Amino acid sequence: MELTILHLYPEFMSLYGEYANLAVLRRHLEALGVTVSLQAAAAGEAPDFAGADMIYMGAGTERAARAAMEDFSRFGAGVRAAAEAGAVMLFAGTAMDLIGESVKEADGSTYQGLGLASFLVEHGKRRIVGDVYGRTDLYPEAVVGFMNKCSTTRGIATPLFASLPLGFGNEAEHGPEGYVSGDVFATHLTGPVLVKNPDFLDLVTRRLFA
Repeated sequence: MELTILHLYPEFMSLYGEYANLAVLRRHLEALGVTVSLQAAAAGEAPDFAGADMIYMGAGTERAARAAMEDFSRFGAGVRAAAEAGAVMLFAGTAMDLIGESVKEADGSTYQGLGLASFLVEHGKRRIVGDVYGRTDLYPEAVVGFMNKCSTTRGIATPLFASLPLGFGNEAEHGPEGYVSGDVFATHLTGPVLVKNPDFLDLVTRRLFA
């Protein structure tokens, strides 16, 4: 069995050791006998979204995320088609901001997101930094991670994590966090999130096998 993983913008979106999400996933899959083709897609290139079994983007600074979005905006139709075809997707950290409808920055300027989801992101002057502990309806174990963001995210009806006993959610302290729709996962948790959460890693693996 061979699986292709597309890693978007590693030159922009690689804070907090986010490459380790793919390193641990690849090792996990190879231990299960899977041949993994890991393809990095930099700005200006033309990645094959239709041929990807998984699409991944990690965290970057707010400035880096906007730079990535200038290129990523070309691929709305391709990414949406890949999601409809069943590709597994994970957007971690500020990459989550880019798949919504729009991002309003602290200076009042706004740029459009990819439109894969309908939520709205607004950056403020308050930076939210700290460890996170939460729960999800997708598996019984607790969720842990780290968060460093200055945003609130509104309009998410299907959060990835149901509640955060410790930490700031999409728009409130202790509230739900992240986004999930089918096999599309997004969260502001970094750390990296798949390394810190083996049950989340197993969930992604099961979805890839499915």
